[in-house]
Formats: sequence, structure tokens, C-alpha cells
Amino acid sequence: MKTKREIVDSWLPRYTGESTEKFGKYILLTNFSNYVHLFAQIYGVKVIGADRPMQCATAENISIINFGMGSPGAATVMDLLTAIEPRAVLFLGKCGGHWKHNQVGDLLLPIAAIRGEGTSRDYFPAEVPALPAFALQKAVSTTIREFSRDYWTGIVYTTNRRVWEHDEDFKKYLKEIRADAVDMECATIFTVGFYNNIPTGALMLVSDQPMLPEGVITETSDRIVTERFVEDHVKIGIESLKQLIHNKHTLRHLRF
Repeated sequence: MKTKREIVDSWLPRYTGESTEKFGKYILLTNFSNYVHLFAQIYGVKVIGADRPMQCATAENISIINFGMGSPGAATVMDLLTAIEPRAVLFLGKCGGHWKHNQVGDLLLPIAAIRGEGTSRDYFPAEVPALPAFALQKAVSTTIREFSRDYWTGIVYTTNRRVWEHDEDFKKYLKEIRADAVDMECATIFTVGFYNNIPTGALMLVSDQPMLPEGVITETSDRIVTERFVEDHVKIGIESLKQLIHNKHTLRHLRF
């Protein structure tokens, strides 16, 4: 295989267990298998790829894919998705809120992300900002309000580090750059999406408050977040993509 197209045409089914022609043109990305199972339960469809690195499910021209954790996995799935040339990709991620007003369970709609992860530098120089597609974020905003929910807007800092909550110097740095939240994928998805001419967006769920010792996520607190907030997170993602599917004027703004 000599071309990128040949590689992704082969590797998307290899990683997911699903053939390229069965994917929807609108994609939800997640780090969590329970998001995929919830989507499948909502639509009454099967989860594909239980024995593969990336599980997925598809219904009504929407596919959800669990790509795992971290920026290399995020870049990989965004490259693999070029095999189907999706019309929109929405990342449903979890993040740590930096400020006391960011309560667990809040929704954060990123207006940009800071490329602290390094992976995205294989695609663009460091000076290129990581930005979502405005029209996609606008659709998510409208859907959130239709669910009678509110949300924050702000900047997400994306890092390769997973265990940093003990590092006071790193936390001081996060405060200095005025980021509103931290995650491990958002900037990568925006950057690689831009590189591949794929309109991307994100809706982040605040899962913990890692700047506070008592706010660091635990197995117990993560279970509470899942029980209380994940279902709405998935449903808002679905309805946001449905809005794009049915609103041709909105889709026009997503063209590169």
C-alpha cells in the first residue's frame, strides 16, 4: 500500500470491525465504551468490534466510535475517518474543570484548544491554532438549550500527561494560561480534522475538578458522573448531528 487512501481504506475496518460503506456520514467520537453501548441501546442496534481496538455502532447516518484515550489515538481515528469523508465529527469528551465555577456535570463548549500534547505538531506547526468548526459548535449550542441545559464556553488545554494532579508547577502553569479545562484529545481532534478537511467540534462534560485535591476523579466519583450525566451527553450529541443532517443551510458552512 503506497497511498494514504489505500491505508485508511484497509485500517478503518481493521481497527473497528466495520466495513467502510456501513459507517454514517456523521460521526460521534468518544473515549468510553459505555457511550457506544448507550447509543446502541437508544437505537436498538448492535455494537461492532468488541474484539477490536475501536468499538462502534451506527444508526440513521450517525456512527459513534470509541477510539480509546490520548492524542495519538485521536489523531489515528481522525486519519482513518478520511476513508469515509464524514460531513461532521463531534467529540463527546470528558474534561477536568480548572475553576470553582466549573462544577462536575457542567457542559463546556470549547471555542478553541491549546496544543500542549505534541501529536498535532506532526500535522501543523505550533503556531496554527486548534479551532472547531463554528457552525458545528453553533448546532451543539442550540441543542443544549433545547434540552433546557446551560453551558460554559472556553479554552481546553490538551496534554499528553495523564497523572499530573500532584504536580503543583503544572497546575500553576494551567492557571497562568487561563485555560478553562484540561483533556487529552480535544486539540488533536480539531487540528487533525482541519488537516484532513473534516469539520470537527466538541462537547465536553466536566467530570472532575483536578486543581483541588478533593476534586481529583476516583472510581466512585466517575460512577456518579456516568449515572447522572452521560445519558444527556450522548443524547445532545445525537440531536446536534441530527440538526446538521436536516438543516442544509448549516451544512453549507462546514465545507472546506
